[in-house]
Amino acid sequence: MARTDKELLILGLLEQQDMYGYQMIEMLERRSNHMFTLKAGTLYPILHELERQGLVSSYEGQPDAGKPRRYYRLTREGRHALKRQKAQWKAYAQAVNQVLGEPEGGAGYA
Repeated sequence: MARTDKELLILGLLEQQDMYGYQMIEMLERRSNHMFTLKAGTLYPILHELERQGLVSSYEGQPDAGKPRRYYRLTREGRHALKRQKAQWKAYAQAVNQVLGEPEGGAGYA
């Protein structure tokens, strides 16, 4: 999975709610049926880069139990970037489906 694909998935997770790193790792695995996995050593550099770009921000949060955690949230710029990346992904997926799919008219393959 390319870095930009990982960024898209991370932004997509944060679109729905603020999350801390381990929560993102677990949610990504669960929602992708274990197709996509990230290690902390991969996730945090991406989060730091997204934060540097102004697409996410972070804050210290106190869970109900345990030590404080660093939560990440999508910024307004992050929401705009996610919208653009989703549109690009949909166009890409549509093009791939057209190449792999049945030809127009349903005639099948020769």
